[in-house]
Amino acid sequence: MEKEREREEAEGKATLKAAGAESLPEGRNGVKIHGWEIESKNRSILSSLTYEQWGEKLQTSHLPEMVFGESSLVLWHLESGIKIHFNAFDALVGWKKEALPPVEVPAAAKWKFRSKLFQEVIFDYDYTFTTPYCGSETVKKNTEGEGNILNQENCNLEWEDSEEKIDIAALASKEPILFYDEAVLYEDELADNGVSLLTVKVRVMPSCWFLLLRFWLRVDGVLMRLRDTRMYCSFEKNANPFILRESCWREATFQSLSSKGYPSDSAAYSDPNLISHRLPVVMQKTQKLKLPW
Repeated sequence: MEKEREREEAEGKATLKAAGAESLPEGRNGVKIHGWEIESKNRSILSSLTYEQWGEKLQTSHLPEMVFGESSLVLWHLESGIKIHFNAFDALVGWKKEALPPVEVPAAAKWKFRSKLFQEVIFDYDYTFTTPYCGSETVKKNTEGEGNILNQENCNLEWEDSEEKIDIAALASKEPILFYDEAVLYEDELADNGVSLLTVKVRVMPSCWFLLLRFWLRVDGVLMRLRDTRMYCSFEKNANPFILRESCWREATFQSLSSKGYPSDSAAYSDPNLISHRLPVVMQKTQKLKLPW
């Protein structure tokens, strides 16, 4: 077993080297490739104290059951200093700002949301934690001559509307996967009444990196909502480098799906990958970010 593990490690290093990539230093999970440093972190849920502090910062007494506050994905373009990153706190800032009206729950299911036996359930907030979040942006670069790191938080990068599309079929090619990871940012089971889940996953290949940020909501018997953000960046040297960002929001009620002949049982909708095509598109756009090289 030990020899087999060593052989797999050696093969992995050789594959990285052949692609012009290298693993990040020990203790960090990610790769460095063609001017990008890509790192993911999977951490445990917030402690009760930090959970309370987040509530104070966000000015709310409501947060998802499980918040993975230290989990993240970071993609740092070293030459320009542009850093695109994904984290639970910024996603919840988006939820708080959007402040959608609460999804109506069948009366028979409302009792599940009670924390006390005779408590009246009043939904005066979006308990689904739906967020318009599509990532955070920072510029992080060395200041001239000093070797210090300069951070410009929450900068607004110039994303332009684009007609280009991410070639999903090309991503299915048999290129070696140099790095892959998935991080859960937050999750709530809606008092056993469905699921609210925000995840981000990344895949790095010799020719590109690709990521999917997904918010998935199912309120049993009522509504399904899927908000996907996909980003793609090619390492092709003969082209001006850019990132494509596709956002696609889908939504449908169980009633509307049932009227089209689809199942009305919530168990039939456990995997968003299998049923996303059944949900009508409510918003779709593609944007491009040109990178200085």
